[in-house]
Amino acid sequence: MTTDPAAAPDWEKRFRAPRVSLPDWAEDAPDRSLFVSNATGTYELYAWDRASGRQRQVTDRPNGTTDGVLTPDGETVWWFSDTDGDEFGVWMRQPFGGGEDEPAAPGLAPSYPAGLAIGRDGSAVIGRSTDEDGTTVHLVRAPGAEHVEIYRHRESAGVGDLSHDGTLIALEHTEHGDAMHSALRVVRPDGSTVAELDDTEGGTKELGLSVLGFAPVAGDTRLLVGHQRRGRWEPMIWDPVAGTETPLPIDLPGDVGAEWYPDGSALLVEHEFEARSELWRYEPGAAAPVRVDTPAGTVSGATARPDGTVEYLWSSAAQPPVVRSTSGAVVLDPPGAKAPPSVAVEDAWVEGPGGRIHALVQKPATGEGPFPTIFEIHGGPTWHDSDAFASGPAAWVDHGFAVVRVNYRGSTGYGRAWTDALKHRVGLIELEDIAAVREWSVKSGLADPERLVLAGGSWGGYLTLLGLGTQPDAWALGLAAVPVADYVTAYHDEMEALKAMDRTLLGGTPEEVPERFEASSPLTYVDAVRAPVYISAGVNDPRCPIRQVENYVDRLAARGAVHEVYRYDAGHGSLVVEERIKQVRLELEFALKHLGGGPVQGA
Repeated sequence: MTTDPAAAPDWEKRFRAPRVSLPDWAEDAPDRSLFVSNATGTYELYAWDRASGRQRQVTDRPNGTTDGVLTPDGETVWWFSDTDGDEFGVWMRQPFGGGEDEPAAPGLAPSYPAGLAIGRDGSAVIGRSTDEDGTTVHLVRAPGAEHVEIYRHRESAGVGDLSHDGTLIALEHTEHGDAMHSALRVVRPDGSTVAELDDTEGGTKELGLSVLGFAPVAGDTRLLVGHQRRGRWEPMIWDPVAGTETPLPIDLPGDVGAEWYPDGSALLVEHEFEARSELWRYEPGAAAPVRVDTPAGTVSGATARPDGTVEYLWSSAAQPPVVRSTSGAVVLDPPGAKAPPSVAVEDAWVEGPGGRIHALVQKPATGEGPFPTIFEIHGGPTWHDSDAFASGPAAWVDHGFAVVRVNYRGSTGYGRAWTDALKHRVGLIELEDIAAVREWSVKSGLADPERLVLAGGSWGGYLTLLGLGTQPDAWALGLAAVPVADYVTAYHDEMEALKAMDRTLLGGTPEEVPERFEASSPLTYVDAVRAPVYISAGVNDPRCPIRQVENYVDRLAARGAVHEVYRYDAGHGSLVVEERIKQVRLELEFALKHLGGGPVQGA
């Protein structure tokens, strides 16, 4: 392992390079911002006073912190305190300028978070999720005051937003039992219902809604919401008090989200299509939106400032992330060495059993194919890979591998039908698409069929283990990080919100549809696995709990299968930079040992 950072290989430098998130700013004090950075080697929250330029580290915990919110007046930072990545904890508060942490709502017991909205009068609406109670929402009228429960249901729900004057609370809920498609309810602070918006028709219709935010203007009751009525995500304006719905003529392909400009006069539109994203400005009543100029690649977040400029976090597969402004300036440039660039991504379109599949391909800059090839499968499952900078894939390219990332059925960004295709034959559907792209990669001369690696984290780790068992002749090696390995045990041990998602995907519980859980569980096929398997798992993971991973590993060990397991003291992934580097190094070493090749760079 290299001890001199300057002499470290590029793949390690990409992980260590200081990064920052898009700064969030206080609504009534826009010079006060909050962002996440890995500057200390662990991802933590930082407060930034733009007027003075002063930056201050807010949190300092061994396993990192990423969830934080500024109060509207910018006086206080709220941050979520869990235990070593288990995602179960309480909200804490700290003065913006520094000071002691204290419980933000001392009367509330620890839980999984289910949304937070903070009012201008010091009140807060706090969403909680527990295995015992399902979802509850509580109103805390002032710091330290007693909480009032205003919502409770066994199914998953969450706090969407609080109106400017604090008189309306928007909730997303899945009381109809479909965790993939939320309905909306707007309530008063006493919990009484103002209005409902439900596109599922009681669970018989698969259309979802999402809260994008109340208009940021006093007395304005308009709520910006996302809907799927035209086969994709797009925004509309709903006034729950007036009972009106206003469709918006934003006819862009792919999925469309939006947020308000600070004065409520326009919308900042975020458009995702075919693994790229762009920004637009739309003024209600106009015939069409106007493009906001951004480079080709991926905008991972954007916000409109009070002066009308837009700040956004941008990257591409080749170029590392940077926070930019439409004024032309770099908004927040962390000190220290910059991340080395990687290679650009190429698009591949492959005909599959459910329609055209989009894959993203990166190839080593030198040499000719066929290459050893790693299929790096994204998690989610309702997520997608994009033309964005990623240190993990770049590390494989540096070691001579081609990298293929598949936006299988279930992925977002390709319309509602593509995302919602993932039902009942869970896991098997995605693997059909991955198999089609794998076949293309070999026939096209990109991939060496004898050195194909299936890899991924979370849902990608699940698909890796399932693929090694159901397609044992297709893969030379498997690398599964924080995976679902034993679906039945995972269901019983995971957090309640994920239980609801599994019931939606599979059509019931393991007791109600045992044949579906069996067909979709990697443990069912573990004895068919022939490729060497490397598994990494967080011992505090509430999403892919450790017990079900151990069940799978025990079965591998019982028949002497080639495997290695790495357990680390964190949750669903790590926020510690050196831990991330260690995990990638272990995967590289395992792959090169079994597939042949040179040593890991810097090892």
